[in-house]
Amino acid sequence: MHSDAHQGAGRRRESIPGGIERLWYAAAEPSTDAVNDRIGELDFRRPSAPIVRSAKTLPVEVDRSEGCICVSIADVAVIIRTKDRPDFLARALQSVTSQSHTEWECVVVNDGGDPTPVNELIDALDSASRGRIRAVHSPETRGRWKSANAGVLQTSAPLIVLHDDDDSWHPEFLRRSIDYLAEHPQRAGVVSRIEIVWERRAGESFEETGRELFQPQLHDLLLSDALLFNRHVPIAYVYRRSLHEELGLYDESLPVVGDWAFNLKVLSRQPLPFLPGEPMAYWHQRVESAGADGNSVISSRGDHDRFDALIRDEALRAHASQQGLGLALYLTKFIDQRFVDVENGIRSEVAEASLLRRLERRFRRPRDRRGRA
Repeated sequence: MHSDAHQGAGRRRESIPGGIERLWYAAAEPSTDAVNDRIGELDFRRPSAPIVRSAKTLPVEVDRSEGCICVSIADVAVIIRTKDRPDFLARALQSVTSQSHTEWECVVVNDGGDPTPVNELIDALDSASRGRIRAVHSPETRGRWKSANAGVLQTSAPLIVLHDDDDSWHPEFLRRSIDYLAEHPQRAGVVSRIEIVWERRAGESFEETGRELFQPQLHDLLLSDALLFNRHVPIAYVYRRSLHEELGLYDESLPVVGDWAFNLKVLSRQPLPFLPGEPMAYWHQRVESAGADGNSVISSRGDHDRFDALIRDEALRAHASQQGLGLALYLTKFIDQRFVDVENGIRSEVAEASLLRRLERRFRRPRDRRGRA
């Protein structure tokens, strides 16, 4: 259940005389300079602004007895990036609209794909869900992180989460994440435990082949752990919009690992907690799939390796420009020599064990022959 304080934070009562209701509805109509609710080119320069909805879909409750209007205010923005994957998008929309927490806004960023199936999927939803979801369509493919930034800039809720179109949530994910952040205002974000869902295509749908926990050994998300590789994925992470104001948007020059680059900045300031309890975020992966059905971690493995290396190189060059190359030169040789020493030690132990086995066989044979005699 929501606390009273949290319920109050999600709903604002606007005292508006009943006779002025028509002015409120007029103000709710889309303005000419707003991005179209259904189709239009992404405007990456537009500052954070509320989603503009028509009066028919604006989540407004009119209390005529008190002569006021109760306006439902979204406290979390859900950003879905997609391109020509209607099967996945349908599942993602079901994941969002099935949440027990309903005070959200959602933008589907169509990154150069066919707009028709995207619009049809949204139009097929119930009226309450349609009032909280809209699509913005790019005429060309801009990339994962330009699309993510477009979603950030086209929403206004104080909390943000990226919902990849092929992943899904437990129905309590948003409620529990938002309640946690309301109770811990000093935290920049919170991450649910993640369950990997292995699946494969079966005709027009997907069948599950197995599940496993991702990084179950971690107690907190620390910078020291994330330096090796990304320890959480977007589907599990609800964070405060203020992080973008402090750290900037996602790096649009990166085709992949943009979330890891952003996470490193966040973790440089403070660790991130895990949401207590069972996994609430489901990271779907398909080992056998490629093309539109592929998961980027698997199908774009080469890109991940390349841009992982480029991020590390940029950080190393920044460090060298401030501190010089001395420590980096020393550690590079020291670590390499340690690996050489370990390898030589293993080789020596293997050779010694092999020699002992040969000696054992050699001295066993005469005894065996004497025994048979």
